[in-house]
Amino acid sequence: MSARTRTAGSWAGSPTPWLPRSCSSPGFRRALTRLDVGCGTGALTAELVALLGAAAVSAVDPSEPFVLAMRSRFPEVDVRHSRAEQLPYPAGSFDCALASLVVSFMTDPVTGLVEMGRVVRPGGLVGATVWDHAGTTGPLAPFWRAAVDLDPDAQDESALAGVRQGHLAQLFEAAGLRDLDSTALTVHLALADFNDWWEPFTLGVGPAGDYVACLDEHGRERLKARCARMFPPSGPFEVAASAWTVFGRV
Repeated sequence: MSARTRTAGSWAGSPTPWLPRSCSSPGFRRALTRLDVGCGTGALTAELVALLGAAAVSAVDPSEPFVLAMRSRFPEVDVRHSRAEQLPYPAGSFDCALASLVVSFMTDPVTGLVEMGRVVRPGGLVGATVWDHAGTTGPLAPFWRAAVDLDPDAQDESALAGVRQGHLAQLFEAAGLRDLDSTALTVHLALADFNDWWEPFTLGVGPAGDYVACLDEHGRERLKARCARMFPPSGPFEVAASAWTVFGRV
């Protein structure tokens, strides 16, 4: 399945790897209360609020600055400071719990998914999506290909939890979730030019951003130049990336 976003910039901020498909699921449409686990800056939360209203949506994140920003952005949403592995809600509190581009960064992904299942009522849904960082179709594949070309010791994101084909479903199974529905989704990102693609890597966000931050100025320019060779030399262009998505029932 394919989804399209016209929002330029970092892939991390887009909930599109999953909302088009999840919204077509009858179980998802019937869910009246939903929890956004690892909400970050609120890309997915915003979509859920638009679908259901703020009173039906809750969100958690382990980063206190993100929580504070989310409370300011969504004053009517219940936003709490929490890790996925220890959610601050009673059992059966929600109809659906979602983790968008988060499982890969959980300290213990199975425990995090177990907790998501715990706070969902029996028969409710747990869903997660992660980028295909272990294949050639992930959003960061050109970046890491260039980095490894220049530095064979560079550690890419292919070893993260859930990013290789079938692994996210294995984590769901280990967490005791049932009736799994797995798929691969492709999203398209419109960019103004190469600098629009490159700029998010300079912000120090995620493993790729950390890698760039550790380079000296010469190293950053070499990496930027190697990446630039993979894209059109000027003008707008579009890139595609794939994500793994799994839904399971409690």
